[in-house]
Amino acid sequence: MTLIGGYVAQRTGDRRHLVLGFAAGLMLGVVAFDLLPEAMAAAPDEVHGVPQALLMFAAGFLLIHIVERAVAIHRSHEDEYAEHTHARGYADGHGHAHRTREQGIGLTAACALVGHSVMDGFAIGAAFQAGSTVGTVVAIAVVAHDFADGFNTYTITRLYGNNRRRALTLLAADAVAPVTGAAITLLFTIPEQLLGLYLGFFAGFLLYLATSDILPEAHSPHPSRSTLLCTLLGVGFMWVVIGFAG
Repeated sequence: MTLIGGYVAQRTGDRRHLVLGFAAGLMLGVVAFDLLPEAMAAAPDEVHGVPQALLMFAAGFLLIHIVERAVAIHRSHEDEYAEHTHARGYADGHGHAHRTREQGIGLTAACALVGHSVMDGFAIGAAFQAGSTVGTVVAIAVVAHDFADGFNTYTITRLYGNNRRRALTLLAADAVAPVTGAAITLLFTIPEQLLGLYLGFFAGFLLYLATSDILPEAHSPHPSRSTLLCTLLGVGFMWVVIGFAG
């Protein structure tokens, strides 16, 4: 299902804005209906009146924002505000560094999605330890969820300027990750508190990418109702998937 999701993402052609709109909806749905509830349940202890999971959520959002600001690669391009007249040599060097840093953000985001898929595998393994019926239900939900993971992994990697080979490599890693996570549960499990903190942090990271980068990118070339509809469909799809998991 992960590979199918990636295949759908790369075969969209000139409907890229619809893909990005749908991907943003999937990501928003994952954050709201999956990551944050799980994080709150696993790490409910409070620090100065705020649950630790929500503190990590804010930290994840702010960290990626600070990184993007520090390297000046936000998707609102500089030439929208002022014309730059760098010398050719400097411009070329600056542009190369700009692309390298931007690609790094995409790779980091995709690797985080792979890490999340490992957690999905943990969920399957733990559910089967509780019983075969529970395990089967969770596994079906995760399989459907993995379509969204594959779709997002390929989309994010390519959106930030990485080539198709890198995107396919990360897609393959994302496909193997749930199996790996399930196998690891045969050996040991991650402490629930630590898992909750990770999920909260990743939720903030993912929300920033969806709202600050992917949605503006989706609407900039085609500010259409169809793009908005795809975003709503993405959120609705995740609602249905997470509902079955519950």
